This record gives sequence, structure tokens and C-alpha cells, in this order.
Amino acid sequence: MALSDKSRRDDKQTDDVTASELEVLMANISKIMEEEDSKVFSNEVISEFRNPHNPERMADADGSGMADGLCGDMMEMFVKTDGPRIVRCSFFTDGCGATVASGSRLARFVEGMTVDEASSVRPIDLVSLLGGLPEDHEHCAALAVIALRNALRNVEERRRAEG
Repeated sequence: MALSDKSRRDDKQTDDVTASELEVLMANISKIMEEEDSKVFSNEVISEFRNPHNPERMADADGSGMADGLCGDMMEMFVKTDGPRIVRCSFFTDGCGATVASGSRLARFVEGMTVDEASSVRPIDLVSLLGGLPEDHEHCAALAVIALRNALRNVEERRRAEG
């Protein structure tokens, strides 16, 4: 066997070991992050962040609204209505995990509500639905609620404009 063939085989074995070691390292890092997150965030927040509901800009929305946070996060909320009811709600954000969780939980919560009912949702209600947020992340819930209220106001403005 030529030396270059052995060298290629050794490189492949090294790559396999390196890939395997990298997978183990990534699994360990993920486990540490999960443990740290669970010390700070509720299971509801972690679940919403990992599996967000309707995280998208809705092309056929009847209303959309945006809010910018002092932290630099941005939240957009989109609603689709059928008469007075919200039949679909989605969100888009460039924010942190707590902001993603807030947008996701709020989108799920308001589906099926009337526009008036959804307009009365308060940030503290969303914090409660999420099982709490650390004090330095409570503004994430306010950001989602403000964006939703702006989207609902947009629905009403469009309805008035249509006649």
C-alpha cells in the first residue's frame, strides 16, 4: 500500500473521530444550556421557544402590527379574521428566546378570540400564561402585546376604510 493511501485512510479515521467528538461536545453543550435555561425560565417558556407556534409573516393577514423594544428586539404580529373572530395569528421577531416564546404563546392564546377580547389581553396575562418570566425579560411580553394591539388596530382601520 502506498504511503498516500494510508495517509488518506488515517485522515478519514481522524475525521470520523473528530465528527464523533464534535457530536458529543455539542450534546454536552446543549445539556448544559438546557440545565441553565431551566434555572431561569419556566418549562412553558422553553417549550414555546423550542417549538414556536406560527413563527412567520402572514402574507394574507387582515391586520399587522409592529413594536420595537428598548432592548433592540422587534416583534411583528399578524392576524387573520373571520368576522369578529381571530382565526389565525402569527408572529415574527428578531428577539431573544423570551421574545420568541412571548410571540408564540400570544399567537396561540388569541386564536378563536374576538378582536375585542384579544385587545384586552395584558402583558401580565401573557407572563402568567408563560409560567412567569424573569424580571429583566418581562418587557418581552409587553412587546408582543403591543404588536398585537397594533395589528388589531390595523384590522379595525382596514374595516373602516372598506366601508
